[in-house]
Amino acid sequence: MISLRLHHKTTYRYLTPVSLGPHRLMLRPRESHELRLISNDVVVTPAATMTWARDVFGNVVATASFAAMADTLVIESVTDLELNTIAWPIFDIAAAAIFYPFRYSDDDWIDLGALTIQQYTDPEGRLRAWAYAFVRGNPTDTLSLLKDINANIASWISYQSREDEGTQTPLQTLERRWGSCRDFAVLFVEAIRSLGFGARVVSGYLYNPDQEMEGSRDTGSTHAWAEVYVPGAGWITFDPTNRHVGGFNLIPVAVARDIRLAVPVAGSFAGTNDAFLGMEVEVHIASLPSKA
Repeated sequence: MISLRLHHKTTYRYLTPVSLGPHRLMLRPRESHELRLISNDVVVTPAATMTWARDVFGNVVATASFAAMADTLVIESVTDLELNTIAWPIFDIAAAAIFYPFRYSDDDWIDLGALTIQQYTDPEGRLRAWAYAFVRGNPTDTLSLLKDINANIASWISYQSREDEGTQTPLQTLERRWGSCRDFAVLFVEAIRSLGFGARVVSGYLYNPDQEMEGSRDTGSTHAWAEVYVPGAGWITFDPTNRHVGGFNLIPVAVARDIRLAVPVAGSFAGTNDAFLGMEVEVHIASLPSKA
């Protein structure tokens, strides 16, 4: 178990004071048996009225509403947490799902719902053909299939950090053969869905103390990855950017059907066309001294 302090600061700058619309903030990590939240403080400047809720996936969402105009908006989140994950987890997959193809139970199928449906068009079936090439036989080992697709994305696609908003479609990522962590995550999820799996996108943070993993130029950064539902094991974490399986060094904040529903900060402003000057994001993650 490690204790961490996570500092996430987002700064928006404008040429002149603008009217700020409501901003949707997803900055509070998801608690689980692997992640214990000690504290989470969110400070917004200028001052805002904050309301809190949980969305359909159980993510904690804060909405910041502003009364004053401003030429700078700063959203700062400081979180202390304990992370208890292992590098090489063992998954207790149900006997009926050890080999692919398998059938979800009727209840699982209903509850997974839209998480089994591709969100991006693939009219010629190119993505499914790419994914199906990893199926070695009928039947084939389920976990090996998922691991192969997860690992081969990073072999096929070059990682490139991208600061601009938005995500490439899976077909664009395959064609361009480069992408960011969110492009990798979306490609993996859509490929897995094309094979009949239930999957979701995860946004959060990558703790990278040795600075050896892709997706961060420092000890920590925002990050995106995926989870696949496998009966018995439940939601299994896959990080195609780093070819990892399991949640080691990952701090989840939000899970969603589509990556656009899990962005950390989303909002609007009213001002002149040239008012927006830019956005800066700073993320620092540091270990805390262990308690005696």
